[in-house]
Amino acid sequence: MTRRAILFAAAAKTLRVTKIDTHKCSIGNRDYLFVSVETDGGITGVGEASISGRVEIVEQAVRWFIPHMVGKSAHGIEEHWNRNYYELSRYRNGPVLMTALSAIDIALWDIAAQWLGQPVWRLLGAAEAKPVRVYYSHWSHTLQPRTPEALGRLAAQTRAEGWTCVKWVLPKGGTETERLTRLTAEVEAVRKGGGPDLEIGLEMWETFSTRSAIEFAKAVAPYRPMFIEEPAWRETPQALGEIARHSTVAVAGGEGLISRYEFKQLLDAGGARIVQPDVIHCGGITEIRRIASLAETYGAEISPHMYYGPIAHVASVHAMAGVRNFLIQEWDAGQDKVFSEITKNTFPRVTNGTVTLTDKPGLGIEMDWPALARQYPYKGQSMRPPGGR
Repeated sequence: MTRRAILFAAAAKTLRVTKIDTHKCSIGNRDYLFVSVETDGGITGVGEASISGRVEIVEQAVRWFIPHMVGKSAHGIEEHWNRNYYELSRYRNGPVLMTALSAIDIALWDIAAQWLGQPVWRLLGAAEAKPVRVYYSHWSHTLQPRTPEALGRLAAQTRAEGWTCVKWVLPKGGTETERLTRLTAEVEAVRKGGGPDLEIGLEMWETFSTRSAIEFAKAVAPYRPMFIEEPAWRETPQALGEIARHSTVAVAGGEGLISRYEFKQLLDAGGARIVQPDVIHCGGITEIRRIASLAETYGAEISPHMYYGPIAHVASVHAMAGVRNFLIQEWDAGQDKVFSEITKNTFPRVTNGTVTLTDKPGLGIEMDWPALARQYPYKGQSMRPPGGR
């Protein structure tokens, strides 16, 4: 029998889910939760269900799904999504349940692509693995002392390393006037240090009022940031819409929104020109693609949020394959070294501000569970203050 005939014979076998496991670890002050879905055909898919400060709760949600998945066909991803979201309970949404659902969805995509001998990005409509632009997130997080001059030097160094876009969290402290003056000086220094070609994203961390956000947007506009992110509470799309109407800098947001229904409210309010769903919170690869299509009908671009582990990073890039309104992917570059360690060097490397996915079947990432447990044991739920990133 030829190799091709063997592959077709294997693909003809219906796979069934036999087991779902969870894997927790702690790396630094962050907790991660990964999910593996095993089948009777020897194919295992991986997903991720990390969520800041709540991995133990999400782990229970993953386990809640187990009796609804084990014994069922591993195929029919859309059918599984619809059942898991709409049919199992009328109380179907919320970040905990949606993160658990997302992890299972991602693992099913990994299984389907491995079963067919293709990378996930090809199943999603891309013809080839092209370089995908990413930005360096939490870029200046460890910089000490934090001065405009030091930020300018770091910007020059980062640009020389090939990065084309950076984002940092705007620190709090001082009166409103003092904060506005200090933050504007930071943006000016990064623009001068990084030069005209280094693009800038500003994580405003939901710490501004409508009024102060508009003032800040006006103050930094001369330095041409790519976007200001979530200036006000994400629960107030009307306020975000007002900020966007008064700002020449694009407003981005949506990392905490968890379905296309919530994104529709944001888009209807004009609260984001760039939407930022997170693949492991918003409903997985299946739902983030729907959100991208929805955003396109409003003329909005998509730049997925990312703060989590290697599976989440890779799944998000796969999900953006073939998406016409994709702008840029957030990339937590400070974790690249450890992510390579725990994935047997299958985690993609950043080159000149881009990553290129492998053409290996599935997500193309291999988790080293024994190394993960040995080197980064779970220490108990992180009590890191919210936003202390």
